Amino acid sequence: MNTPFDEEPPQPKKPGRFAGLRASFLTGLVVIAPVGLTIWLMWSVIGWVDGFVLPLVPYNFNPEKYIGINLRGVGVIFFLAFTIFIGWIAKGLIGKSLISYAESLVERMPVVRTIYSGVKQIAETVFAQSERSFEKACLIQYPRKGIWAIGFISTTAKGEVAEKAENTGGMLSIFVPTTPNPTSGFLLFFPKEDVIELDMSIEDAAKLVISAGLVYPGQNGNGNGGTES
Repeated sequence: MNTPFDEEPPQPKKPGRFAGLRASFLTGLVVIAPVGLTIWLMWSVIGWVDGFVLPLVPYNFNPEKYIGINLRGVGVIFFLAFTIFIGWIAKGLIGKSLISYAESLVERMPVVRTIYSGVKQIAETVFAQSERSFEKACLIQYPRKGIWAIGFISTTAKGEVAEKAENTGGMLSIFVPTTPNPTSGFLLFFPKEDVIELDMSIEDAAKLVISAGLVYPGQNGNGNGGTES
């Protein structure tokens, strides 16, 4: 007489061929998507620069006149050469004098001077080569104690902020980015003793923020972001 215990347990179903194809497709998509999007973005930016610069270039200097083909990227080359030339002139005495004279004219225009000064400050902050935008990545307790967030140390607080903060140990300007867009965030001022500096680079910290904690520095594919014990 057979009992329920004599019955064999049901065997797990093997994944079908469609499931294997789906997994391969997703794996290929993970590999192709970053490469494809990067190429598409670069191609679009180059085309946008060409469309803006080439109409300003005299036709006699345009290679299309001689080869009969509109080569993508020619406008970028002209833009780089023109920018380098302007930078070289601006470093000289004559260039500095011309820039000072032009800025003095702009200062007399009420609306234009406001726009120009704002754009100039942004450009100097973004493209200045004399100093880095951020010094180091750090950990801070934000928005309350017990909750940690990644931030970027900008500078030591100065001026009225440092004076009225009434902190004898000094204050640091911390930029706390948002996920997944690290270009937006919050400017906070923390006492130096409350800021924990990290050994990871600015780039690694930015990757950690953008990936929402999925990509850790030194991750070797084991999924835990560190070494196994």
